[in-house]
Amino acid sequence: MTRTTPRKGLVIVNTGNGKGKTTAALGLLMRAWGHDLRVGGIQFIKSETAGYGEYRACERMGIELTPVGDGCTWLSRDMDETRDRALRGWEVAQQKITSGDYDIFLLDEFTYVMHYGWLDAPTVVDWLRTSKPEPLHVVITGRYAPPVLIDYADLVTDMTMVKHPFSDQGLAAQQGIEF
Repeated sequence: MTRTTPRKGLVIVNTGNGKGKTTAALGLLMRAWGHDLRVGGIQFIKSETAGYGEYRACERMGIELTPVGDGCTWLSRDMDETRDRALRGWEVAQQKITSGDYDIFLLDEFTYVMHYGWLDAPTVVDWLRTSKPEPLHVVITGRYAPPVLIDYADLVTDMTMVKHPFSDQGLAAQQGIEF
């Protein structure tokens, strides 16, 4: 007897202070791509000009991954511009989420947009609840996931740092590991 499960689009949250939130989400995108699912995403904080390894890989694979940020928020020289970029990214994300063009969509570092108060977390959750197409999987990453998002999500993983070569050994970020 074959058991069939109807497809339910999941809301997946990778949060916490440990490394690996984006890395795990990108692994999900690659897995889905390998099954011929339509995947894409927006990175809310990472710079459009950084040239991270994931951009290069996604470009080669034909996965749309769009950075809309101007770099790490704690290094921002113009926080109003950083906020405006993130809010424009949310407008684009809403269009892409409702387009029907994707099976899985990543909102990378999106929790920061809510944490900094640029978007109201309950309003975001209400929008997802009423506007996200049922079969679409949405993956949200970043530290400080708001409780309302955690309650709404189907799957939440809290990445906990146990050791890190930067804090424990003073090693700088390394190509292929952090970027």
